[in-house]
Amino acid sequence: MKKFVFDESPVILKDFLNYMETIRGKSKNTIKEYFYDLRVFFRFLKVYRNIIEPKTIAFEEITITDVDIDLLKTVTLSDLYAFMSFMSRERDNSASSRARKVASIKSFFNYITNKAKLLKTNPASELETPKTQKRLPKYLTVDESMKLLSVISGKHSIRDFAIIILFLNCGMRLSELVGINISNIKSDTLTIIGKGNKERTVYLNDACREAIDNYLKVRPRDGVKDRNALFLSERKQRISNNMVQRIIKKYIIEAGLDPQKYSTHKLRHTAATLMYKHGKVDIRVLQEILGHESIATTELYTHLDNEQLRDAVNSNPLSDYKSVKSDKY
Repeated sequence: MKKFVFDESPVILKDFLNYMETIRGKSKNTIKEYFYDLRVFFRFLKVYRNIIEPKTIAFEEITITDVDIDLLKTVTLSDLYAFMSFMSRERDNSASSRARKVASIKSFFNYITNKAKLLKTNPASELETPKTQKRLPKYLTVDESMKLLSVISGKHSIRDFAIIILFLNCGMRLSELVGINISNIKSDTLTIIGKGNKERTVYLNDACREAIDNYLKVRPRDGVKDRNALFLSERKQRISNNMVQRIIKKYIIEAGLDPQKYSTHKLRHTAATLMYKHGKVDIRVLQEILGHESIATTELYTHLDNEQLRDAVNSNPLSDYKSVKSDKY
């Protein structure tokens, strides 16, 4: 975890973050989300209780290092709903963003109540999660995917092609791709570290193996800072999340696709959708491939398009049954 997270945290928050990382095994990205969510809640609480100095200080500059158990003992369920209202009205948070904050708050108060034993009652125990609308994930069609691959060019085209072909074929997360080590590649298998630091095996098809082999032939060897990292940046160090996102956005634009509609994560949606739609992959198998903890998450990727719905109706054995003419009319 980055040092600044600890520097800006009161002791009680540091203890919670340590517990979630070392005992619960949450990833560093998840720990950061907990920190950001609880920091904004603590800032709101200080404003709500009118205990900020100076009174005109900007919200983003409010320190939280002085937040202690005495202040947290005053929190009620009404305060928590006031915070949710504030995030909706003043911060324009979507339902999904507020739902994440509810999860962070509930985890935090559960910890200080049931683990640290600092509270007698948990004010967040009855806090409800905002209802979020489940939307079908956006994805590229086969033709759009091939168009995206066809526009890859330039100095790092072999690397970029390998990155995109892995996204489109394996459905891995951005952090998983960036974290790939050469030592994790064994013939047609790749071991990656997924969400929650969970390890899983990804199987590589012919396109992925060829793309990786081609990249390894041109991958820099001298002066490399992280010799085990598969994908390297111009500075010969492990490529960053931001760099991969910029690469994907660049080619999405060059392919004539909408960068507001498609992103790095949409390539993961694409892989999942194409495997399910064209490969007739069982949902449980797809869950394993994508590294989903819950089958409910995987079900979002198994949407059916209009063509499939039409084919399903037309495949009914009674679809050709003709109406019976009646003598009564």
